[in-house]
Amino acid sequence: MKDVIVKKSKIEGSGVFANKDFKKGEVVLKWDTSKQLSTKEVEKVPEDEKKYVSFVNNKYTLMRPPERYVNHSCNANTNVGDFCDVAKRDIKKGEEITGDYSQDTTPDFEMKCTCGSKNCKGIIKKE
Repeated sequence: MKDVIVKKSKIEGSGVFANKDFKKGEVVLKWDTSKQLSTKEVEKVPEDEKKYVSFVNNKYTLMRPPERYVNHSCNANTNVGDFCDVAKRDIKKGEEITGDYSQDTTPDFEMKCTCGSKNCKGIIKKE
């Protein structure tokens, strides 16, 4: 059984959902970091793929499925670890896995938030 599945999200397009219960502090997703990019390579990434480029620990990575489908929430249930998403609270099976994009984005990133949480920031950018 896979720990997470990708399906339609109420937040945006596709999302990643827990296929089991996760405890606070447990690694929910380990990122495939096999596609790390230089600054020059990032510039050559097609426009429709640029939204999947993440900047963590001073490294650019082209996110792969399923982690590329983790949607942003201003009330995220995971934190970014060392190229992984870690549960910041208990997560129930069936719940959408969400992250805070301001933790792991490229320095010039900015987007309109559609998370719908009570504490929505409206605009998301690198903190």
